Amino acid sequence: MRADEVRACAEWLYRKFRSMGLATEVHRTAKHPVVVARNEHRPDRPTVLIYGHYDVQPEDPVEEWTRPPFQPEIVDGRIYARGATDNKGQIFAHICGVEETLRETGELPVNLTFLIEGEEEIGSPNLAPFLVAHRELLKCDVVAVSDTGMVAPGVPTMTYGTRGVAALEVMVDGPASDLHSGIFGGAVANPIAVLTRLMASLHDENGRVAVEGFYEEVAPLQDWEREEWAALPVTDEDWLRNTGSPAVFGEAGFSTVERVWARPTLELNGIGGGFQGVGTKTVLPRRAFAKITCRLVPDQQAEAVLEKVERHLRQHCPDSVRMKVERGHSGAAYLMDPRSEFGLAAQRALATTFGKKAALTREGGTLPILEAFREILGVDTLLLGLALPDCHAHAPDENFPVENFEAGIRLNRALLAELGGVGRQGETETRRRGE
Repeated sequence: MRADEVRACAEWLYRKFRSMGLATEVHRTAKHPVVVARNEHRPDRPTVLIYGHYDVQPEDPVEEWTRPPFQPEIVDGRIYARGATDNKGQIFAHICGVEETLRETGELPVNLTFLIEGEEEIGSPNLAPFLVAHRELLKCDVVAVSDTGMVAPGVPTMTYGTRGVAALEVMVDGPASDLHSGIFGGAVANPIAVLTRLMASLHDENGRVAVEGFYEEVAPLQDWEREEWAALPVTDEDWLRNTGSPAVFGEAGFSTVERVWARPTLELNGIGGGFQGVGTKTVLPRRAFAKITCRLVPDQQAEAVLEKVERHLRQHCPDSVRMKVERGHSGAAYLMDPRSEFGLAAQRALATTFGKKAALTREGGTLPILEAFREILGVDTLLLGLALPDCHAHAPDENFPVENFEAGIRLNRALLAELGGVGRQGETETRRRGE
């Protein structure tokens, strides 16, 4: 769907990079193309790979946008459009930063590779195979990504960890077809009633996951992290203002940011069954279903967690219905050391750009490609987000502050300058290991 429009984005990037003097290739995949652009690489400079994606979420529901989603418009200092933040605005800031540097100096302080794909919003199914097939072309010392957020306006933010994800769907079947609830009600089990009891059994009354062994492999928070996060300009009132919820809720013993950034969750994403129309229809439904995702933290393994959740559901499911569990997509949690040489260089670049110390955070969402970069290319990723909490990514009226876009251009220039001084390819990791 809309493959021609997605491909047009790749073609636009190809022309843009070529106009900047970068060697550019558009690589076909099984679905959408990958665009790779490079300057002339020198052996005495570190190599930086900047990753982004040109695909976006669908604009639905269109009727809730206050302006056309694919006609960018600046209103009150913000760019409104689908992809303004996720990820066209953020990756374009990097492109503009490189373009400015090349125009002014004719060269870059690092070996640079842009890698921009068109399938991130569907889980990047073809990117890991692309990395494997082009490992030599994409060889680098570090990856930089701006596809995350800032903790608050004007606060430079480096994200050094993300949660993983593991998905499953539960189907509960009862009778062979919908039944008259007056004639058959009380004689056979209602799949919706059974399913809702199953779903309620997954948590205790305080929000802690009640699945046996769910927390066994969870890596504990470090003391320095709890101290760092407690000092951030983020309050429960901020969460409530951005979510519209009447109160915060979650696992006891942890602050809101600790629960979102560093604790695992089990969330009920959708539930259905029976009559959904207007008015009343007295049926006893034949089936009910629920969709579940678990957010994982470092040391948790997706398959092990899904196995525990499925075991819990089967242990609690009565014989009066048939239950089927289907496992869905998964992605690993990611964690890097922000005190590495590249991490410190990124923090200096953020401080230079915004005039204040960078906040160190983790991200509650999942970026599966980070683990692929580590496993296939053998490098860490610097997450330097420019999005604000109220950017409406994936929602109507997605927006990106013009000042953040301009800051992103400055950040790119400061980042490449800092990374250029870290060390030659291969030497930095050796020093980091103390060899």
